Amino acid sequence: MPFHTRGDVRIYFEEVGSGFPILVIPGGGLNSVVGNCSTAVFNPMQEFKNDFWCITMDQRNAAGGRSSGPMQVEDPWEGFADDQLGLMDYLGIGRFLVIGFCIGGPFALKLMEKAPDRVVAGVLCQPVGHRPENPDYMYNSGRNLWAPELISNREDVTMTKVESYLHNLYRLQPDFVYSVSRDFVRSCQTPILVMPDDTPAHPYQTCMDLLDLAPNAEVTEYPWAEPSHLLTRTVRKVYDFLLAHQPIPVK
Repeated sequence: MPFHTRGDVRIYFEEVGSGFPILVIPGGGLNSVVGNCSTAVFNPMQEFKNDFWCITMDQRNAAGGRSSGPMQVEDPWEGFADDQLGLMDYLGIGRFLVIGFCIGGPFALKLMEKAPDRVVAGVLCQPVGHRPENPDYMYNSGRNLWAPELISNREDVTMTKVESYLHNLYRLQPDFVYSVSRDFVRSCQTPILVMPDDTPAHPYQTCMDLLDLAPNAEVTEYPWAEPSHLLTRTVRKVYDFLLAHQPIPVK
């Protein structure tokens, strides 16, 4: 099995295809794992493997995942970004595209903030965002759905530690996309394609705010996931966006 080890962090990853690299970040909240690619509304690992080098990974400490490491209570968004960039370093990848599903939206934006010279463009598919009328939705999801299994398997993790961790993820900056500020998005020059959704975890308003704030953002039609001809057309738009922004000639 392919693993990358960096200090006390061990990351499981998979790769397929060839060409310019795309980091595919699965959805599933804190249970973001490789297997979620196959159950997503579309699977970039299969859709784009003929033209791109597609890389995906289990996020650290996801239930059912094979990546592990300490719970980085202080600045957990930074910890995830370090894992993702560390994997790119391990694979010898400098610049890359990113597709983030669900929580992968905030992850992708954090990568744009932390490594603006490396992330050349990003697709945010059904991104997680803050919902003012239900402000603790993501916090409660982590506490009730993600934490119990982790605590049962880790002697070093307590509910008190989990609550501090979730506070720093979702309550420290209780607005917008959690991982970065609105001011950063206003200044972000990275091209972004937003694929809207409207569920408790994926507010439509967050998608519209991203579109309004980011100077180089564009959006797919909405709804786009069904019927099948709309999905096919939208996946083609994503493909064209990625081709247009890869910094190498298209064959």
